[in-house]
Amino acid sequence: MIKVALCDDDVSILDEIQGFLGRYCKEQGREIVHTNFLSPLELLAEIERGSRFDILFLDILMPGQNGIETAAEIRSYDSNIKIIFLTSSAEFAVQSYTVEAYFYQLKPLQWEDFSRVMDSVLEKCEQEQENSLILRCRGMITRIEPGKLEFCEVIHRTLLFHLVSGKVLESIGSLDELSRQLASYGCFHRIHRSYIVNLDYVQNISYRAVTMTCLTEIPIPRGRYNEVKDAFLARAFGNVQVKL
Repeated sequence: MIKVALCDDDVSILDEIQGFLGRYCKEQGREIVHTNFLSPLELLAEIERGSRFDILFLDILMPGQNGIETAAEIRSYDSNIKIIFLTSSAEFAVQSYTVEAYFYQLKPLQWEDFSRVMDSVLEKCEQEQENSLILRCRGMITRIEPGKLEFCEVIHRTLLFHLVSGKVLESIGSLDELSRQLASYGCFHRIHRSYIVNLDYVQNISYRAVTMTCLTEIPIPRGRYNEVKDAFLARAFGNVQVKL
């Protein structure tokens, strides 16, 4: 289900967007839940408590803290939320790119504009949800593409996601659950109780270890060499039987 946050100090604007959302859901047959916030501080407090939203309609000109500053703080918690700025001035349009805004919409908001933006942002959200993993990493929510994950290891209850870029992300979770999430992609194999590898980034296999593209060696448990080898060959040659 898509979750939307609306933040504006003008109640009439919140009511208007809320009405647009209701109309959009009815016409498109969609289910979208939304939460209203009258100030950036209310919104930030809710996000700090762990709430996650897919889309945020955010006013820029508000008392105390403007929308650009608010968005910058939100980005320290959530790199994925789609921020749509609402404002009566084009003054902050360039600054909106510094916080990776999805869209910059001038007021007054018209139904046609709202509907068009919603079509676009929902399509983007759904594409990302189908082709990505959402992780909670040290108080921040982030999204990764499975194709950019080289391997994952678990140490105690901490999952370490090693990306092809060399970056390592930490998240709390279970390798069993992660294995189930990755099963549909076809390129991942759990070669060890503590490791899942992306077979597309395996450089070579010996009886004792798998060497990844990043040159990390991951041990193969005794008696599992043939299983790992067969999984790698099936991935590399499209299930064509190859004898080694």
